[in-house]
Order: sequence, then C-alpha cells, then structure tokens
Amino acid sequence: MRGLDESTEMLLRTGQKAQEQVRHAWDGFINFAARDNVLEVALGLIIANAFTKVVTSFVTDLVLPIVSLLPFLNRNMDQKFAVLSRGPNYARENGYNTLFQAREDGALVLAYGVFIETVLNFLGVSLTLYAVGHLYMVLFHQKVIKPTVRCPYCMQYIGEAVLRCRHCSSWQDGREDGLESDKRREDVGDGEPSFVGENP
Repeated sequence: MRGLDESTEMLLRTGQKAQEQVRHAWDGFINFAARDNVLEVALGLIIANAFTKVVTSFVTDLVLPIVSLLPFLNRNMDQKFAVLSRGPNYARENGYNTLFQAREDGALVLAYGVFIETVLNFLGVSLTLYAVGHLYMVLFHQKVIKPTVRCPYCMQYIGEAVLRCRHCSSWQDGREDGLESDKRREDVGDGEPSFVGENP
C-alpha cells in the first residue's frame, strides 16, 4: 500500500492473519458443536439428569419413608448416625437430635444412614434403567442390553454373538484350536518320530 511504512504494513498483515485464524477457529467450533451426534449426546445427558432426579425423588420421598416406619429404625434413613466423638454441647440424656445438629456442634459422626440412602438411590436408578432397557427391547425389537462373555484366549469381555474377538482377533468357534493342532502336527512331521539330538 502506498503511503504506509513497513511497520504499518506488517501490523495490517498480522491483523489479517489473526482475523483469519479466529474465523477458522470459530468455524471449526460451529462445525463441532452443531453436529448431529453432539446434539444427541447433549439431549441424552439432559434427559438422563432429569430421569436420575425423578428416580432419586422416588426412592428418597416415597420408598425410604415407608422403610423408616419399621420399628427398629424410628426415624428417616438420612438421620441415622453414630457419634464417634462428642462435641462441647453434647446432651448426655438425649444426645443429638439430627445429623445437622451433631455436625454444627463439631462432633465426629458416622453418617451410615446417608450412605445407605445413596446406595438405595443407586440401586433404584440401576434397576429402573435396566427395566426401561428391557421394555425398549420388547417394544422396538432392538438389542440395547447385550450379554457378554470372556474370550477364552485373551480373557477380555466380548459380545456373546461375535465370531471374532475384537481384542486378540481370535475366532470364537474353535478354529484357533484346530489351527494350533495342525501347526503342531506340521512341526513334528508326517507321523515320523523325532528324536532329540538326531542329526539331519
């Protein structure tokens, strides 16, 4: 360009290159974020999060209160705890009424009720997902839950109906055993006994 010194031209060229790189990076991000499979994964995660909240609420708000009616529990599961070390305001006759009260007092507590509730939530979510998977297979005749077995050669888990292992590429129908016995037969020879130390 006329009327511009070399440093100004260099700044303009650098600015244009930076602008092209930013545009290129932006286009790449749009291509990545707007692809179908990315949107499907995002929708799946949102639905899974909502589903987890529903099942957690079912276990916490409906199942556990009924379980808490058992005579040996006498309170909500999340309020079952054991005091390992007392705080300064510990009442000898009553102890602590709630887990929050014990923790506020600085007591060291073993909150086993919260752990049991978390385990029950996990089991509830897992069993519900398993039931939904079976229902989907019955309605749409597509396999979602695929049983697996161990490959006898590499001991990795593979699908029950596969012909070759994806880890060690061995055949699952017994061909490998036949090939190994044929190879052993070829190594020994045509039925002739081989002696150690025999000169050829």
